[in-house]
Formats: sequence, structure tokens, C-alpha cells
Amino acid sequence: MSPEMLNMFKETAEMFVFLAVELTLLFLLISYLVGMLQEFLTPSKVQSILTSRKGKGYVVAALLGAITPFCSCSTIPFLKGLLRARAGFGPMMVFLLASPLLNPVIIGLFAVTFGAKVAFFYFFIAMGVSVTAGFILEKLGFEQYIRQEAYELPASKTVGSNSCCDSKPAVTDINTCCEVSTSASDKSKLHLSAKEESRWLRVWRSTWKDFLQVLPYLFIGILFGAFIYGFLPTDFIVQYAGENTWYAIPIAAVIGIPLYIRAEAVIPLSAALVKKGMALGSVMALIIGSAGASLTEVILLRSIFKHQMIIAFLAIILGMAITAGYLYGYLFS
Repeated sequence: MSPEMLNMFKETAEMFVFLAVELTLLFLLISYLVGMLQEFLTPSKVQSILTSRKGKGYVVAALLGAITPFCSCSTIPFLKGLLRARAGFGPMMVFLLASPLLNPVIIGLFAVTFGAKVAFFYFFIAMGVSVTAGFILEKLGFEQYIRQEAYELPASKTVGSNSCCDSKPAVTDINTCCEVSTSASDKSKLHLSAKEESRWLRVWRSTWKDFLQVLPYLFIGILFGAFIYGFLPTDFIVQYAGENTWYAIPIAAVIGIPLYIRAEAVIPLSAALVKKGMALGSVMALIIGSAGASLTEVILLRSIFKHQMIIAFLAIILGMAITAGYLYGYLFS
């Protein structure tokens, strides 16, 4: 094996170890802090706040979306819960847009990987566009593109059904994702057990469980990022996705939506691309596109929205990604 190839393997291994240690510790810390926050700010409380404020809670909806990152499988049932509770359409759309984009894990990884300035810019763009889009969609009457059946309560299921993430009729029924039905005596025992267990320990157990679930995605992203850092020629990245390549930003935004990479994977991947010469504006567009929408989410949203609303949703994410990419290049290049 040539010295050049050995050096590539060495750089790849060093980058893998560095990213693995740094991002693992960061993910655990942020997830634990968010878990403690969610002990006091449950989904039912969020739903209550958004419902009571109706059309006045645009900024509040964005802030709640930023600090309440629900698991992906609970997004659609939660949205249906807001509809059945007759929450304001505008704030509801703001929450739908802001919640995945302003996930604390994404913000934290942004700050550590790219610096506080980049993280603040990303937060400001995602917050501003989400609030503006929710306000405009409500004023343009896009509420008419919600399917009528989305307001209806689902038929009750038999006890013992283990279908994951079913929509629940009551507000308090969506506090957890993939809830398993239990008998009254079992619930009482679980309640007593939960009270006896330390809150700090309970949140840590939940944090560790979440970490194990995202671990494959995290390490896949780190592996690809380390490989790109060690083996992909810098000239190739600079030529097709560098600062002077105007079409790199819209292409990155378009690729991000169907590609859908979890935040835990896209951040280390993006870090390696930036080190190789990829423009940060293109990285910004890729992350917004992948975090803001996915094919799975769009398919599930078809049960709630008509085609016009889905097209508007995708247009907002795509427009946000492209705008953020070009704006960052204009302001900070």
C-alpha cells in the first residue's frame, strides 16, 4: 500500500474518532437537557397553549417548536390533535415548520461544528421564515386545503392493539409516542414506580434509549464524513460545490428533501464537506432541505392536507433552504 493511501486511511480514522467522541457527548448532553425540559413542558401543555392563543401565537408556536422536538412518528398524530382541538391554522403551521428545523440537537451540533455565528444565523432564518410562512398561509386562506376527515376522531381500537403511533382522540393521549395500552392495575403500579424513581434517572434512561435508536444514523453519518474527509479530492468538492459555484445551493436544497438525512448524520457529513471546500451556504441549504421535509413526512401529510397545501409546504422548505444558502454567502463571504 502506497504512503499516500496509508495517509488517507490515517486521516479517515482520526476524523472518525474525533467526530464520534465529540458528537456522542454532545448528543447525550443536549438530549438530557431537552428531556428535563419536557418533564415540565409536555405535548399536552404545548397543545393547550397553541389552542388557547388561536391566531395570535405565531412567535410562541415557533418557540415551542424549538424546545419541544417530538419524535418523528408522533408529528402527524400531534398535528391531528391540534386540528381536532381547533388550534389556529397559522400557529399550527408555524409549529409544523419550526419543530424539526429548530430541534435543539441540530442547533447544538451547528454551534459546536460550525460556530455560534452560523448556528445563530440558521436559527434566525428558520424562525423568521416559519413565522412569516404561517402568517401568510393563514391570510391567503390555505386552511381550506385541510382534509375534512383530519378533524374527525378516529375509531376506537381494541385493547391490546400494538399499532405504533396511532392517532388518539384525546389531547392527553398523545403525550408519548407508540404508547402501549395497559390495565388499570398495571398503570397504577407504573405510576408508583415512576414516582419512586428519581426524575434525573428517568430522564437519563430515556436519553440513553433515544441515543441507542439514533446511534446507527449517527455513526453512518460519521463514517461517510470521515471517508469524504480522507479520500474525496478537495478539488472535486471545490469545483462542483465551492464558493464560486452558483448552482450548488439550489441543487443541495433540492437533493436534501428526497434524500432526508437525519440531523445526527447530516451534521458530521456536512462538517467533512466544509473541510474539503464545500461552501457553507450549500451545506446550509442541504441541512434545511433534509431536516425540514422528507418523503415519509409528505406521504403522511397527505392524510391531513390536500395537494395544494403539500405543494405550499414543500415550496416553503425549498425556498427557505435556497434563501438561507444565498443569504449566508452574501452576508459572510
